[in-house]
Amino acid sequence: MLPAWTRPPTHRELLDRGAEARRRAPRRTLADLATGQRDPLGILARQNRSRIPELLPLRAERMSASPFAFYRGTAALMAADLADAPHSGILVASCGDAHVSNFGFYASAERRLMFDLNDFDEAAWAPWEWDVKRLVASIVIGGQAGGRSDEVIDAAVLAAVAGYARGIARATELSPTARYFTHFDVASARTMLDKASQKAIRSAVKQAERRTGGRAVRRLTEEDADGRRRFRHEEPTTSPVGPAVLDDVQDLLAQYRRTTSPDVALLFEHFTVSDVARRVVGVGSVGTRCYLVLFQDGEGSAVLMQPKQASRSVLAEYGRIPQPATLREAIDAGGEGARVVAMQRILQALSDPFLGHMRNANADFYVRQFHDMKGSIDVEELDDGPFVTYGQACAATIARAHSQSLTATEVAGYVGSGRVLGRALLEWARAYAAVSSADHAAFRASLSA
Repeated sequence: MLPAWTRPPTHRELLDRGAEARRRAPRRTLADLATGQRDPLGILARQNRSRIPELLPLRAERMSASPFAFYRGTAALMAADLADAPHSGILVASCGDAHVSNFGFYASAERRLMFDLNDFDEAAWAPWEWDVKRLVASIVIGGQAGGRSDEVIDAAVLAAVAGYARGIARATELSPTARYFTHFDVASARTMLDKASQKAIRSAVKQAERRTGGRAVRRLTEEDADGRRRFRHEEPTTSPVGPAVLDDVQDLLAQYRRTTSPDVALLFEHFTVSDVARRVVGVGSVGTRCYLVLFQDGEGSAVLMQPKQASRSVLAEYGRIPQPATLREAIDAGGEGARVVAMQRILQALSDPFLGHMRNANADFYVRQFHDMKGSIDVEELDDGPFVTYGQACAATIARAHSQSLTATEVAGYVGSGRVLGRALLEWARAYAAVSSADHAAFRASLSA
């Protein structure tokens, strides 16, 4: 006999659950900042303890450059602040670092240029609004860095929140399968943008289309007399690795292959490792262990892969959000790299087919292609109109990602039209931008003390 069947809740019932959650956590309370004691410099120092010591001055230099650069490197500070502030209590699969510079372009397996979230180092389960708050605070801080008026910044925040509200409402009206297949490719997105926004997209697309793996191989490596390619070392960005790393390469490669699909594992049997280098990337990631691995076949064809250290998500460590059993089990079995890969596959519509993970005695890693038509838009260079449009596009992308979670329709019920939420999050974003700016000033002062 078939087991007893219980009908899953209907769309209407889930919307009602979300609306009911407003009683426990009114939307206006999302404007409130945490009121407890804070230790921003202590959190940054704690993160530094697990990083490569000689790279810490570079991390400090990059983070001190501007309030926006500092904000990009402080997902842990924000998670700690959000943990002590009111939240909706509705958890979804979250990016964890959804600021405006962590969206961009990349090539799908079909070689189409996609637009989506592109950083999942901190991805885990968290209240849905934490991603939206990370986005809107970055709009304020990025807008201020670009010298925009308060009117433009406020319009951009409100438009982003409204875009999220529309996106989550529309997505959850679809079946779960239809949501799964929804994606944003650049070609179709262009038809929905004004002329100024289309111009900004065209410029960014041209740059992304040039950033191929083949171009990176030509720029970063050189061929010796035997036809073997090796990295050109340009300290501190690209530097040689020690014998301990080289001794681990074959074991790590075998681990990586076991975590990919069979067709990708077979593909890599055509190649052998030609060289390995350490690579410095990003702002907040500086000091973590990141490498470039060059694969080469007998005819000189090359593939460039990037293993990147995966540490515990700030949403769990500093946000103190208990994670679901399935994610904890994945981490226990495969390390934090397994978490990053799993969350990327959930949150991104079409992910890098070469994603995989591995671990050694010192760290966990996830593995991805390097420079596979990856690119992003520099928001500081956008005119005001495209700046507002871009924020909306990022918010709609977050909504699509969140719609994969079982609680997505509850989120839609909680959010409603977005007007009340928009006012609350604008107030919060303005206040948090001031907090982050003060943290940046304290950070700069600590460097000269």
